[in-house]
Amino acid sequence: MKCEDRFRETYRQEPEGLSFCPYRVCPIGAHSDHQLGKITGFAIDRGIHIAYSPKQNGVIELASLQFPKRAQWHVRAVPESKQDDWADYLRGATLELSYRYPLSVGLRGVIEGTLPIGGLSSSAAVIISFMQALCKVNNIHLDDHDLIMMAKSAENKYVGVSCGKLDQSCEVLSRKGHLLYLDTKDDSYELIPASPTMKPYKIAIFFSGVERSLAGSKFNMRVDECRSAAYALKAYSGMEYGKFEDTYLRDVPVEVFNEFGDRLPRNWWKRAEHWYTEYDRVQRGAEAWRRGDIEEYGRLSFESGRSSIENWETGSPELKKIYEIMTRTDGIYGGRFSGAGFKGCCMALIDPAYEESIFRKVEDEYLDAFPALRGRYSAYLCHSADGVRV
Repeated sequence: MKCEDRFRETYRQEPEGLSFCPYRVCPIGAHSDHQLGKITGFAIDRGIHIAYSPKQNGVIELASLQFPKRAQWHVRAVPESKQDDWADYLRGATLELSYRYPLSVGLRGVIEGTLPIGGLSSSAAVIISFMQALCKVNNIHLDDHDLIMMAKSAENKYVGVSCGKLDQSCEVLSRKGHLLYLDTKDDSYELIPASPTMKPYKIAIFFSGVERSLAGSKFNMRVDECRSAAYALKAYSGMEYGKFEDTYLRDVPVEVFNEFGDRLPRNWWKRAEHWYTEYDRVQRGAEAWRRGDIEEYGRLSFESGRSSIENWETGSPELKKIYEIMTRTDGIYGGRFSGAGFKGCCMALIDPAYEESIFRKVEDEYLDAFPALRGRYSAYLCHSADGVRV
């Protein structure tokens, strides 16, 4: 790994540990976890590596191959507010861990991401990979649930992104060759193996060449619009309601939305329409996967992408173009924007027999539309993978 080479160059010694957390894709279930919906997803065989060694004086010193400047802080003196740089995710992770466990050992490390940033939840991956390393040097043992919730809290509270637990759950719970089917309300999940009768598939990632910042995007506004819709629907229907921040669309039966939804402001209705239809798509998608029907699962993923454009109203012109090309490309079962969908990338489930023609067609047509992105656009072939390990 390049991070190991950089570590040796910088510190003139071998790293004592290597932590890895995979990226994730969510073919069906996007924009629903923050409202306690259901999701399906995979971890993939690319992700965040950290080569590290402990520092007994409690100092954390990190460099990233993707960003300039090293970051440094002490495990017992983390800045209380974010510093607006790439290391904020890791400062937040240090704080979350310190709230529950006494930290005395720091670490020096070099971070490497194996794909471009944007759409694969690199933020959750770097938090989880770092938190696992920091736990290791401090002899702390977290279970899956604690790791997921602490990583989520770091992003919510310190960085200020109102994400749910989709990203962290996929990156921790997933297993190679299985579809993760998770209910984010009660954390129950199932790992559904690919049926022996299922057609072969691989995961393609198409990067638009346009980067994004989730905290600075309209992501948080969409979450508030969902909560506003849920709050109003409760009021219209006579349901009990409490604090705004404790209100979720999952609390409101779809029958209530069908009866009172036309009273909502148009934007709130659109966000709720996406959530309720996505909830249904996830359930149908899990059953399609269970019976080995990857064509139906892919069709539902395309449908999810369309709803994200029309009802969630996300997607840059670049991502919309990739999505549109994918919908009419032979050999692509289905796909959509990956992540929040404001910039970043698209993912697709593809028939490996069509790999070369798919990659050639998407690249040619995309760069015809956006020639200025030549040299920045890129595409990769991935496989499903196990969740985080140290």
